[in-house]
Amino acid sequence: MLSRAQIKYIHSLRMKKYRQKYSRFVAEGVKVVEELLRERNIVIDTLYATAPWCDSKGLSDKPFSDITVVRINEQELHQISVAEAPQQVIAVCQLPEKSHLPDLSGKVSLALETIQDPGNLGTIIRIADWFGIENVICSPNCVDAFNPKCIQATMGSIARVKITEMALEKLGRKVPIYAASLSGKDISTCKQVQEGIILIGNEGHGLSEKVLQIATHCITIPKIGKAESLNVAVATGIICDRLIL
Repeated sequence: MLSRAQIKYIHSLRMKKYRQKYSRFVAEGVKVVEELLRERNIVIDTLYATAPWCDSKGLSDKPFSDITVVRINEQELHQISVAEAPQQVIAVCQLPEKSHLPDLSGKVSLALETIQDPGNLGTIIRIADWFGIENVICSPNCVDAFNPKCIQATMGSIARVKITEMALEKLGRKVPIYAASLSGKDISTCKQVQEGIILIGNEGHGLSEKVLQIATHCITIPKIGKAESLNVAVATGIICDRLIL
């Protein structure tokens, strides 16, 4: 049975200040946790899992040597989950260490300014993984990439995509920088991009002027219908499809 202290600790990791305090975050759901277990790029401290999930992994006979596994029942799963319909297993993981901006030459990367919705950010990370983008750079005022809802929206892609936080205006112009802007060049006329940074702005306001100033190219998705805007994650997917494939 989970203690009150264990439940309180797991609940605390829903908040950024406690994720930073303990250098831990929570990932939940079968798909997400199994991706983390497969890739092993992120260290898992503890798995809180139901008996059926443990049995499906053969943990009764051969537990993970480096991960603590705590068996819980359905009631306990609901107590520690943020999901309306929890899925069998929750992992407490170590936050990756903050690192300097990696070398972005010879590849395509994403840079995001002030993305506020965790679902949007998680979906963008998943899109990055789909298109083979290794690095997503977030401005300091983006929602935390290790927010539980964001982690869930990545569907496990957080295991493969590296997140770096920095002021985007400090990126420089060592590689071409493509800024998504309503006044940009029709993206359907652009050549395939093999190196560069794609800048994506806030859901409501787009990119700030100071970030637009670092762009070497401004691009836009041409509109045929009457919709005023696109969801930022949908727009990111379209841009990646047109520029990368």
